[in-house]
Amino acid sequence: MADPVILITGASRGIGAATARLAAERGYAVCVNYLRSQSAADALVSEITRAGRRAIAVQADVAIEADVVRLFETVDRELGPLRALVNNAGILEQQTRVDRIDAARIGRVFATNVTGAFVCAREAVRRMSTARGGAGGAIVNVSSRAAQLGAPGEYVDYAASKAALDALTIGLAREVAGEGIRVNGVRGGIIYTDIHASGGEPGRVDRLGPALPMRRGGDAIEVARAILWLLSDEASYSTGTFIDVSGGR
Repeated sequence: MADPVILITGASRGIGAATARLAAERGYAVCVNYLRSQSAADALVSEITRAGRRAIAVQADVAIEADVVRLFETVDRELGPLRALVNNAGILEQQTRVDRIDAARIGRVFATNVTGAFVCAREAVRRMSTARGGAGGAIVNVSSRAAQLGAPGEYVDYAASKAALDALTIGLAREVAGEGIRVNGVRGGIIYTDIHASGGEPGRVDRLGPALPMRRGGDAIEVARAILWLLSDEASYSTGTFIDVSGGR
């Protein structure tokens, strides 16, 4: 029996890369999607293939519909039928207040974090749905505790985009529950990844981590473990639900 195929968006670094490694360890054939970091994506694919698993790297901007279609068609052609999607690609911009945010910034954030996730989910459902001849599957959307907390003074636009992703998770889960597809979310908290540098504060986790109930920031692998559990048969009766990986925040 062929290895189940997983597509992880934004997988060249951080939570996406940790998820790709763990998925490969657990028997998946992995598509590592990336936007700009070809060298990192290629290195990750080499690491996975050296361990005896199949993996490919595919450049695509999830904010561009044609790129998403090409990404999924490449997976079809080079790996086989898709069984799992992790909507992990996400961006944020410099920390600021709402009264300093312009519409162009909101458009950029939502294009990747919301529209991209919707279009990726659409393509996954078209392949997985038993109503369309598929064999079923699972989708995990990588959200954030910011969706509930709002990220005031930092990036309310990012928080709002993740709240929209949570709504997609709930609505889509109910829409396709009878078609062999489970859809769940993982809300990361203060996690050590490069995304904080994009917001202008590379040391944000070190600043905030000690004030959390668990008194530390989280690691990407801790989020990846929750993602892989939701994708697994151990979560076979879970859909439209969330795991918060946030140290009690």
